Amino acid sequence: MLTGFDWLRRSQSGAELLATLRCLEDDSGLLLTDETQLGAPHSALGGTCRRCWIYPRRPPPAEDDLFYCRFCTLIRAGAARLGPLSRKSIVIWGFVNQLPRQLQRGTGFQDSRILGSFAPDDNRFLLMMHRLQLKPWLRELVIYHGPDLKGLIQIFPTTGSGGETGMGDVLCRAISHEAGFAMDRLRVRFYSDPYQIMRMRSRDLEGILNFDAPEFLNLLEMAAVFRNILRQEEQEMLYELLAVQDVGEEQFYWGRFLGYLNQEAKDMLNAWRIRQWPKEQVKLLYELRDHVVFSESD
Repeated sequence: MLTGFDWLRRSQSGAELLATLRCLEDDSGLLLTDETQLGAPHSALGGTCRRCWIYPRRPPPAEDDLFYCRFCTLIRAGAARLGPLSRKSIVIWGFVNQLPRQLQRGTGFQDSRILGSFAPDDNRFLLMMHRLQLKPWLRELVIYHGPDLKGLIQIFPTTGSGGETGMGDVLCRAISHEAGFAMDRLRVRFYSDPYQIMRMRSRDLEGILNFDAPEFLNLLEMAAVFRNILRQEEQEMLYELLAVQDVGEEQFYWGRFLGYLNQEAKDMLNAWRIRQWPKEQVKLLYELRDHVVFSESD
């Protein structure tokens, strides 16, 4: 029979993953009741659930989702409501030497900012949160546990439905990468797109994949400062300007661009020497910009 973690790996989208996490947290015993027998062989008149392909379909007089088992029906109903929220969420897979103290095996994080979580064993955990909660959550994790927590935390967005690669496939590929580092300190691996997990080598070569946890937290702090000091249109103008290849043209437009900025923004860009940054570092800054709030009070 399927375990809770098996159900999570069958998710086709971020909405299904979040719905499954919430179903497991609300009633994990549902997996063990009325689901102890296999469904009937597939035929013109019946068969197994069309989602899990293991458990029997709901019997009449079910009014909807007649082709799905009871648990898959709940997941599909939850995913229909959670689509907008899942698109704003990130997935975190942790492989650590010890579970964070806020998490116990088989239960969720005791944190209202966490949308859903699950711990399959004593060294791994899965959770989903709104992407704007990443910095305060990671900061508290680092401060609370200090150097005692070691391992790898992988962060990636959710997938939509209908693609060739589902959320469960992305999660399984992330799991396959967890043993690539020694358990000597806490590291963070960041993906701005879930499908980068399938082709991570190019991002690794760019130097924007693996970070020590304090280093990644500092990058998030920089992204927060960047987003709060520069207005949206100024951020976009800067990105286009830093992509200019001609040195003379870039120098001409840089002077004009500084004329639009206030003194605080000028001081920040000059102190960072952002014109000398590699394009990969600029790319990472703009990716992290979407993971910090505009006006921070956290």
